[in-house]
Amino acid sequence: MYNDNPNTTRAISVSELNKQARSLLERSFLMISVEGELSNFVRPSSGHWYFTLKDDKAQVRCAMFRNRSQFLKYQPKNGDRVLVRAKVSLYEGRGDFQLICDYMEESGSGRLQQAYEELKARLHREGLFDNQHKKPLPSHPAHIGIITSPTGAAIHDILTVVKRRFPGLPVTLYPTAVQGEEAITQIERAIELANRHNICDVLIVGRGGGSLEDLWAFNEERVARAVFNSRIPVISAVGHEVDVVITDFIADVRAPTPSAAAEMVSPDQHTLQLRLNQAKQRLASQLKRQLYFRRERLVALRARLRHPGDQLRQQAQRLDDLEQRMQRAMLRKLSDRQTRLQHLQQRLQNQQPSQQIRRYRQQVVQYQHQLQQLLQARLRQARMELKAQAERLHAVSPLATLDRGYAIVQDENGKVLQDSQQVKVGEQIQTRLQKGRLQCTVDQIITENC
Repeated sequence: MYNDNPNTTRAISVSELNKQARSLLERSFLMISVEGELSNFVRPSSGHWYFTLKDDKAQVRCAMFRNRSQFLKYQPKNGDRVLVRAKVSLYEGRGDFQLICDYMEESGSGRLQQAYEELKARLHREGLFDNQHKKPLPSHPAHIGIITSPTGAAIHDILTVVKRRFPGLPVTLYPTAVQGEEAITQIERAIELANRHNICDVLIVGRGGGSLEDLWAFNEERVARAVFNSRIPVISAVGHEVDVVITDFIADVRAPTPSAAAEMVSPDQHTLQLRLNQAKQRLASQLKRQLYFRRERLVALRARLRHPGDQLRQQAQRLDDLEQRMQRAMLRKLSDRQTRLQHLQQRLQNQQPSQQIRRYRQQVVQYQHQLQQLLQARLRQARMELKAQAERLHAVSPLATLDRGYAIVQDENGKVLQDSQQVKVGEQIQTRLQKGRLQCTVDQIITENC
């Protein structure tokens, strides 16, 4: 109880007064958030920060010690409007009322963070983040669209990567602001315009790094829904790897940086060159196998040839048929491979020097010429072997005996005579020569012992 008798009132020291006032303030105010303009900012060698927060009617002294300030990414300066989390205290040495700050951020970022979390939760509940809505990226896009600032670092990084990896890949830029109120409408319209044009296989939507306020256009619901409604696959490439915005969750693919997005969509020209060389090797190998199989088939057919002339003609006709089929098959194979090769050359013509393309075409023509020469040589060899077989068959034929001056003698019944005792004097016999027959009468029989 207060006693107004000065003789009985116990006096306390100034330090005790300030100590009790400090204790009372710290117990009455736990942790509060205060917003104001930063002034009188001092950063001594100790690493502690001392400054004043003010508005148009009042000001308060503040301190932020090194064990807290060293973890802040934000570097404050006089004139900034900031939001601090602090406890109320009193500096006993001077009796100054002050705030001991635990955290500081630019004013407005706290509200933005809250709005970010609220929108993220709402869109997640609606299912806009679900994988079932994600569209796959094309493996080899023929045209890419870029929605970003035409003067920012992002477009420069993307074009540098595309030029290095696949310089012939067409790129369409849909220029937009990427910061500020106008960026929201421009990005939304650019996505809709790209879908109406429908010339791009994939869209890269993004910008370079920045603060939460700088990146805020990509946290707006209108932009998020435009990305979700895009029929063209969208890559979100906003800021650096540590920056995460709403479009990262909505887009079909999130890239940590614009350069990484360009890496995802631009084919590697060296890989395509390797694939072309492999395709040429496979073509040559398949042609060799086809020739081997046809040669084996020809050998098998030749082994089945028989003496009779009709069988010989049938085999010759079948050989001709196989030759034609082989030619058609080889030409068809060659045509298919030429078509495939032309397709690959067409895809590579924008990235390769014209001299290299002409050299490859000359090689293809040379391969065709060599193939035709080889095929013709194989056919000539087969015909020569067929002719030799026919001559050998004719050589062992009974008719060939007549060609050498011999004759075949038959009795009246057409039976071939091998012994003079098979006929009698006066009987009629026939003698068959190479050309024509003789009708003879037996005048004398002469028996000879062999």
